[in-house]
Amino acid sequence: MPDSPIRAFLDEVADPPVRGYLHTPENPNNSALVLTHGAGSNANAPLLIALAETFSGAGFTVLRCDLPYRQTRSYGPPGPGDAARDRAGLKNAIAAVKKNMGAPSLSRRSLAGQGGDSEFHTSTAAPDFPPRQRGESKGWDNIYLGGHSYGGRQSSMLCAEHSEDELELVAGLLLLSYPLHPPRKPEQQRTQHLPNLRTNTLFVHGTRDPFGTIAELEQALKMIPAKTKLLTVEGAGHDLGFKGKAKREELPATLLTAFQDFFL
Repeated sequence: MPDSPIRAFLDEVADPPVRGYLHTPENPNNSALVLTHGAGSNANAPLLIALAETFSGAGFTVLRCDLPYRQTRSYGPPGPGDAARDRAGLKNAIAAVKKNMGAPSLSRRSLAGQGGDSEFHTSTAAPDFPPRQRGESKGWDNIYLGGHSYGGRQSSMLCAEHSEDELELVAGLLLLSYPLHPPRKPEQQRTQHLPNLRTNTLFVHGTRDPFGTIAELEQALKMIPAKTKLLTVEGAGHDLGFKGKAKREELPATLLTAFQDFFL
């Protein structure tokens, strides 16, 4: 796959702001993926970088973004009051990507040492495009939303909150290691919003994930009225094989194939 340019991305006009890294493909397929991280991580998580590079190589514009709580605090988990603002940040990230997919000319300034060669600002207005009607699967604005663990949970909650909207927020969800319950506490299921989730969703889950067994997750998927698919990763824990310097090299390509088969 060809290397795709990576640029630091910042939208300070939005509240909460949008901050992350934008992967721009050489041959765009008019689709985009917003990716975010888990509770103890950030946009530079090795799993997110690997997925962003693979998806961008296949034509997707990819924004891996820091959730608002991580923009405020450089380390540590989110607090009890952070979730709603984090979801608002994801909604702003989706809007920012939609703008930038239609705006070839944006102001830039150099940014050193941040994982990209320049920074995108949304100071130039993008042209308006027709909204995506619920149920449409093709078009310029096929925006997908994905997240690992906490980021995936907040992504799914955001979509569930907008399930009654006439216009779909995103074309689909990619949930990596969905934290079904805290480790060793299967009675504390995080499923209350699932009956309201009407966005087609691809789940990716390790067979050794302490936040939920495959059987538990399969049972939870029955609560979702939308189309779902579960991709299991044999032997992987909550990190899906991306821990420290360790990388499950084959996973990004396998996941991309499953994603394309499911959504496209």
